[in-house]
Amino acid sequence: MAQFYGSMVAMVTPMTASGEVDYTALGELVEFHLDAGSDALVPVGTTGESATLNLVEHHEVITRVVDQVRGRIPVIAGTGANATTEAVELTRRAEDAGADACLTVTPYYNKPTQDGLYQHYRAVAHAAKTPQILYNVPGRTACDMLPETVARCAELPGVVGIKEATGDVQRIRQLRDACPEDFLIISGDDATAMETLFNGGVGVITVTGNVAPRLMHQMCAAATSGDAETAQEHNRKLDALHRDLFVESNPIPAKWCLYEMGLIREGIRLPLTPLSEQHHNRLRTAMRTAEVLA
Repeated sequence: MAQFYGSMVAMVTPMTASGEVDYTALGELVEFHLDAGSDALVPVGTTGESATLNLVEHHEVITRVVDQVRGRIPVIAGTGANATTEAVELTRRAEDAGADACLTVTPYYNKPTQDGLYQHYRAVAHAAKTPQILYNVPGRTACDMLPETVARCAELPGVVGIKEATGDVQRIRQLRDACPEDFLIISGDDATAMETLFNGGVGVITVTGNVAPRLMHQMCAAATSGDAETAQEHNRKLDALHRDLFVESNPIPAKWCLYEMGLIREGIRLPLTPLSEQHHNRLRTAMRTAEVLA
């Protein structure tokens, strides 16, 4: 099994002005992250606008990222859906594409019970042999998977960890206590990622890493090695991005920053719209603080 740790970037999906997937820019972003030392890539998650990609695009983005990375770092494919049958299909396609793991968000909008969550993940786990990472982000899904349910899912074949995005460090501690020692706890909240690493987490699936990949990698490496002083120094430079990349719905600000850096075009799909001009200078200041913009 591939090792999943450090700064794992929840990649944006580059698009043209008309909203078509820009595969040339996607390839360039992959190289950007490889050069910057990102520890894994996570295509077609929430940040990758998975909700507006069709099945063909979803599979094609994963396939291209896997093919370009060529095993140099892990590729964790977003395969979540609010219909269990669709999550199973996406997971099987990601496995066929050669993804190292799948990231499967709790079913959104449906508001399943805790047992419904377990049954959902049980169906996905039995559908493929690729390692599965659970994903809990109640702020997006209106569904919170509780630690006892996570512990139950941790017993399923192939379920190796969770991306926990509540931003609650106490929840991280509860998960660490409830789950097996080798179960991977991954932050899904950049602002508390460093604290997660100090409390038994192994890394972060990061939005900030899109814009400041090298510094995110360095922060995670320092925190993991126990060098709190260096980790905190790096994190102070990242704090403004952690905050300001959410001034509007993710990935609106992240895509604008990458456009400002000359890495992608401005394309984004409705119902998301380009970043409001009133936030431009705020993001530029955050980017300068993180040393990614002159």
